Amino acid sequence: MKNRKALRSKVRSVDRLLEKEYGVPKHRRIDPLDELILTILSQNTNDRNRDRAYTAMRQAFPTWRDVMTAPRAKLEKVLKPGGLAKTKSGRIQKILRSIAQRGSLNLNYLRRLPTEDVETILQSFDGVGPKTARCVLLFSLGREAFPIDTHIFRVLKRLGIIPPRMTPGKAHEYVPQLVPDGRSYALHLNLIAHGKAVCNARNPACTICVIRSHCAYYATLSKTQ
Repeated sequence: MKNRKALRSKVRSVDRLLEKEYGVPKHRRIDPLDELILTILSQNTNDRNRDRAYTAMRQAFPTWRDVMTAPRAKLEKVLKPGGLAKTKSGRIQKILRSIAQRGSLNLNYLRRLPTEDVETILQSFDGVGPKTARCVLLFSLGREAFPIDTHIFRVLKRLGIIPPRMTPGKAHEYVPQLVPDGRSYALHLNLIAHGKAVCNARNPACTICVIRSHCAYYATLSKTQ
């Protein structure tokens, strides 16, 4: 793997350029259980479908206890806009039952725990991996955590920051070491914005990319042109 010092410097440069392009993201703080369920609903779908499914669920079942005790078929039906409704409905109800065993149907107690403990607890739930756990840490608990979604994984791989054969699981261990202190929130959101607007999966708009001078993928294209 490349020299860590050089990679950290590259990440800092990319972070500055992306913030200049997309601005400083506004901090939003969401209830931890809301964020957990939202992130589960976002799996294998886009934000619009995730939000449609979440809104439909909360309209049909206003409280988390209502969601937990809903007939599985009815919950599955309202989650259809988000895709994988059968899997997600079962996963959500199983998680809610696990949380309810503690007494209250909320995750507010996580605020008092160290980050490593929070991540361990969240990943003990069926279907919750590093990305989902770190979304809760970042967006609900205000911790320094760096979730890596498909957009971020693609952009960082093209940049040459994530090695070619590294898996998303390994990337969750590797990348946070390269992110400057206090920059997880802004870099996470700006990388997603860049992945959607410019560095998309099929036809990246390299000619207008503000970070192309740091991009290993663009460097290979330049050599062939």
